[in-house]
Amino acid sequence: MDIVYSGVSFVFGLILGSFYNVVGLRIPQQTFLSSSRSACPACNQTLRWYELIPVLSFILQKGKCRNCQQSISILYPLVELLTGIGFLLSYLHLGLSLDLWITFSLISLFSIVLVTDLRFMLIPNKILLCFLPVFILFRVLQPLEPWWSSITGAIAGYGLLALIIIVSRGGMGAGDMKLLGLLGIILGFPYILLAFFIATIIGLLSSMIMMLKSGFKAKQEVPFGPAIILGALITFLFGDYLVEAYLNLIWYGK
Repeated sequence: MDIVYSGVSFVFGLILGSFYNVVGLRIPQQTFLSSSRSACPACNQTLRWYELIPVLSFILQKGKCRNCQQSISILYPLVELLTGIGFLLSYLHLGLSLDLWITFSLISLFSIVLVTDLRFMLIPNKILLCFLPVFILFRVLQPLEPWWSSITGAIAGYGLLALIIIVSRGGMGAGDMKLLGLLGIILGFPYILLAFFIATIIGLLSSMIMMLKSGFKAKQEVPFGPAIILGALITFLFGDYLVEAYLNLIWYGK
């Protein structure tokens, strides 16, 4: 049965990843509720069903539109593949449990924000509001110890970035602030601080890679939203191990 559930998790992730591409592209443009079918952004040709198969269509079409031969953004199959692999690894690590569904939700949020932040440098409020009741429900069904840790985590996450924004005079976006506050509901306090620390490292590495690619010639803004969610995901799955390893390192260092 593990093989079946693993396969279902991967395929489920691929399909949802394709949907998250649509969500991430349409919500910032206020076209999510539009009844129009998916089309090539270059020639506006409506896509057929066999052009919408996650990852496989991109490979078979060699990354190009069948109609105009315009290159298709690598972001589409990347989001699909990341979501599929993320769902698969989550099942293998957690099995069938409530934590698995929490992880699925975090990966889903990551996939959508990856699209919106990379394409538009934006984390729409509508997306955060959709996940807010889901995260609250998870913490009602499986409260943290103590239960008010979710509240303090949300306050700490929101307040930390609010302070950074004030001190840096806009060095970070309000969307990042709301996002960290939302994730605080799941992680609680003080783990939301660990998530932010990990996110900062991921963001720094991403900035260095972009600087190397540009030859240090241009100052480029780096989307921080995906790094925040990735930091939260790592903390949710491995936070206890990381804290224990850190404490052991300090203890043996004395």
